[in-house]
Amino acid sequence: MSGPSGFRSAFRRWRADRPFWGGLLLALGGGWILLTMKASLKVVLHVGMQGVAGYLLPGLMVLLGLLTLFNPAQRLFYSITGVLVTLGTWVTSNLGGFFLGLLLGVVGSCLAFGWLPDQEPRRSRRQRRKEAALAPPLP
Repeated sequence: MSGPSGFRSAFRRWRADRPFWGGLLLALGGGWILLTMKASLKVVLHVGMQGVAGYLLPGLMVLLGLLTLFNPAQRLFYSITGVLVTLGTWVTSNLGGFFLGLLLGVVGSCLAFGWLPDQEPRRSRRQRRKEAALAPPLP
């Protein structure tokens, strides 16, 4: 593979074999929630389990998103666990990162859950029109 077009086509093939957008959104949701947490580690340890859970659940979201990307065979387990962990951040992490991280995590988990590996590739509208124009007319 030489040049950017070779890398691009290889990335597209890799992306087509896994629930890419679901895993990415789940990981981004966890990252966003981690960014909205402002307490230092000393304060978190002083607060106790509630403070630790505020960092643990978004960290698990990031981990589950990455596992969905790199191990798509287990996507059902990762997506169900991801949506449960994401809903847990509502209580533990600033309302799920002020709703944005919560929304990204739930949508990403649902996309990963609904992804089917054996679907035929999508065709663009232009490609469908071209194929219809080349097909013989029906009698």
